[in-house]
Order: sequence, then structure tokens, then C-alpha cells
Amino acid sequence: MTRGAVGEVAAVMSKLGLIAFGGPAVHVAMLREEAVRRRHWIDDQEFLDLFGAVSILPGPSSTQLAMVLSRRRAGWRGLIVGGTCFIAPAMSIVLVLAWLYVRYRTTPTGGGVLYGVEPVVVAVVAVALFELGRTAVKRWWFVLIGAGALGAYLAHVNVLIALLVGGIVVALVDNRARLSGAHAFFPVLALARPRPLSVFAEFTKLGVVVFGSGYVLLAFLRTDLVSHLHWLTTKEVLDAVAAGQVTPGPVFTTATFVGYLIGGWPAALVATAGIFFPSFLMVTGVERVIGRIRNSPILAPALQGITVAALGLMAGVTFDLGRKAISDPLTVVLAVLALTILLWKRPNALWLIVPAAAIGIVHSIVH
Repeated sequence: MTRGAVGEVAAVMSKLGLIAFGGPAVHVAMLREEAVRRRHWIDDQEFLDLFGAVSILPGPSSTQLAMVLSRRRAGWRGLIVGGTCFIAPAMSIVLVLAWLYVRYRTTPTGGGVLYGVEPVVVAVVAVALFELGRTAVKRWWFVLIGAGALGAYLAHVNVLIALLVGGIVVALVDNRARLSGAHAFFPVLALARPRPLSVFAEFTKLGVVVFGSGYVLLAFLRTDLVSHLHWLTTKEVLDAVAAGQVTPGPVFTTATFVGYLIGGWPAALVATAGIFFPSFLMVTGVERVIGRIRNSPILAPALQGITVAALGLMAGVTFDLGRKAISDPLTVVLAVLALTILLWKRPNALWLIVPAAAIGIVHSIVH
């Protein structure tokens, strides 16, 4: 490993933390663009293996993917630096939004920026999904698993169920001869101001138990912080999730906003540290066992099935994002133009996102 690897990881993850608007599907697409296509840290198959593995972990899976890629590139220092740099830009933006919210009781939505950027990120994700799919779909019937996961997503089935079903189906098919024996078996995978320690404990728990999107996090926040602990009102939690949704980087930086409402800057930092702390630990486990999983006759096909299902879920998120983002002739033009440029020249996504954001700001001023 070269000394410059940590600096490279810091630069890449800081950039993505600033420009990756749109949530986890966009993060995955941009991480693949940087780590596989542009910088060749790993190949597509290894990226897919890591993507599948973090997909079944609780917490922010795309952030965990950024962490494990950083560790692959620059070791332990890379893990800490890369994860921090990916989280810090969004955390800083959310802190500003939280301060404005407390001072003026309103949350800027960044509508103009999102208007221009979202059609472009739909194109970025679509291209990444297509290219990852060509690597992941090794057999024709894997398409059925991806389609099933997409259908489950659209039917609002828990994402973990779709991932586990995909893994189990491929593991069963690939081990049908082994399972015909009598002794076959599957291994089991294993409004008061609270004190800072209480805040850290609560958000660490959330980092361990929350699977899925920011909307799943919303359900946990509403149950814990509103109904049980009475730290916030329902409106404050909804506003916090809205702030997390409109910033680049991890949606889980919602915790920063919530922490600020609970106890100002100190609680904001403690809450952020708490919700991401389990991810730093979990990805080290994934990184260590991924080689063993690849060599296991049962777990390797299960990982393939999970990965294909995860791509199906990613397609569902892309569909939802597209329905929201592509809403008028200008956004159609932006999406088509971005898709054409990506397929033709394959530039860095930053060269598309910055002018798209400028177009969106101009549009919001004019209208």
C-alpha cells in the first residue's frame, strides 16, 4: 500500500460526500464509478461481492460500502479516513440546516439544486445498474430473482426479506445434490435534555437495528424518540428526515439534525458518532470473511442471490427516483442528455452534476 492511498481515499470520499445527491442507489453507482471504472481499486465482481455482503447488514449500506472500499484501498487508516470523509460533508450541511431550523423554524429544501441534479443522478444510476447487472446476472434465471426483488420493493415488502429469499434460492439450487443427502444442513449465520451517554446509546442502537432506507429510520425515530423517550415531537422528526433526504451523502446524517434538536452541537456530534459507529465495526467483519464466503459451496451462491436481489431493489429505488425527478420537459432533456453523455464519453459525474445544479437554481429563480 502506498502512502498516497490514504490521501486518495480521502479525496474520493470527500468528493462523493459533497455531490452524491439521491440516496443509497446513487452512492452505489458513484462508488462503482470511482473505485472500479476510474481508479481500478477492485474489479466489478469483487465490487458486487462487497455490495451484496453489506446489503444484509443493518445500518446505512451504501456508507458501509464506502467504508469497506476505503479499507480495501488503504487499510485501517483508509477505513477511518474514508468513512469519516464520506459522512462529514453531509453532517456539516445538516448541522447548518438544524441551526437554521432552530433559529427560524424552517428547513431550506434546496429545491432548485435537486430539480437539476436528480434527473442526472437517475441517468448515472441507470448506467451503473446496467453494467453491474451484466456482471451479476451469470445465469438467465437470475433475472427472475432481480425481477422478484423489484416486485417486492414496489409492493413495499421489507427489503431484508427480498435479499434473504434471493440468497436462499440460489444456495438451494446450487446445492440441490448436496441437500438430497439425509444429513444436509444449513449453518446459522450468525423534551428533556438527555445526557450525552444516553444519546450515544440510543443512536448506536439505531445503527445496529435499522435496516433499509431513511423511511425505515423515520419509523424507528418516531417510535423511540417521540413515543418512548419524549425527546422530540413528530413534526421535528419529520423535519429532520426531510433535511437528511435533501443533502448529499448518507441519509443517516438525519441523526445529526435530531441530535442538534435534542442538545445542540455536542448532542449532534454524539448522535452522528453513535449511529455510524456500528458500521465501522461491522464492515471490518465483512472484509475479513468475504474470502471465506466466496469459497463456501453454500454461502457463495447465497451471496450471488443476495447481490442480484440487491440490484433488483436498486432498480426499484431508481424507478421511484425517476418518477419524482423527471417531471417536465426540462428534466426529461436533462436525463436524456446525461444518459447520452455517460454512454458516449463516460465523464466524471461531477462534470454533469455541477452544471445540472446551476440549471436547477436558474430554473427556481425564473419560476
